[in-house]
Amino acid sequence: MKRLSLFLLVVLCISTVSSCVILSPKKYKALLAKQDSLNVGWSDAQSKNESLEQRINRLKKDTAALNGQIAELRGQFNEMDANYTKLRSNSSSEINKLSGDLKKREQRLKEVEEILRKRDEATNQLKAKLQEALLGFTKNGLTVEIKNGKVYVSLTDKLLFPSGSIIIDEKGKQALTQLAAVLKQQPEINIAVEGHTDSQKITNLGQIKDNWDLSVLRSTSVVRFLTEEQKVESVRMTATGKGEFQPLGPNTTAESRSKNRRIEIVLSPKLDELYDLIKQ
Repeated sequence: MKRLSLFLLVVLCISTVSSCVILSPKKYKALLAKQDSLNVGWSDAQSKNESLEQRINRLKKDTAALNGQIAELRGQFNEMDANYTKLRSNSSSEINKLSGDLKKREQRLKEVEEILRKRDEATNQLKAKLQEALLGFTKNGLTVEIKNGKVYVSLTDKLLFPSGSIIIDEKGKQALTQLAAVLKQQPEINIAVEGHTDSQKITNLGQIKDNWDLSVLRSTSVVRFLTEEQKVESVRMTATGKGEFQPLGPNTTAESRSKNRRIEIVLSPKLDELYDLIKQ
């Protein structure tokens, strides 16, 4: 700024000397005013220049930060691209493996379905044979049903036992003999004999304490007759007592109590083949 002022004074002096004209006070003041205006303009220019430099520096920093972010994103992209390439290279082998597993599962499912179909077919055939063999006992309360893939032969106590007894009477032996003839032709059938009673308390039955005892002893009597006298394989037999706790109906009438007092012979096909498949 001082150099500019000096320069202006020199110019003024030269112009004054060269023209040999003495400036009037009015012109001199005008020149001073012009000098001040130039000084202000110079100051404003310098301020603006400094502001622009600050903005340039800020933009440079922003640019550097953006370049860093771009570099980081480029690295992530390259990593993802490498992973994608790796997945594509492995996809065919994994798809082939999954396809093989699915085929094995489908084959196993078909085998299970075939075994179950054969079981249902065998169960229906067994029911038909039993109904035919035991037809003469249906009037005495014998029924043959299929429930949950098993055949249930239900015999009321009056068909098998005298009242309060665990000794099978002659009519009961006839029914069990007919049943045993069918069972001996079906070696793949498991046999469970279940004893059931009504809810009335037992009195005057000697060592038989309660309905539990009565149901168990009656079921074991049936098992002994089938195995010892009719030669049904013992390994296929199971004897259980259910007492009064699985009634067919309420124990409110003599008729319903009679239905609840029963022996149920539950026949179920052996499913060893199916179990072996499931374990695989």
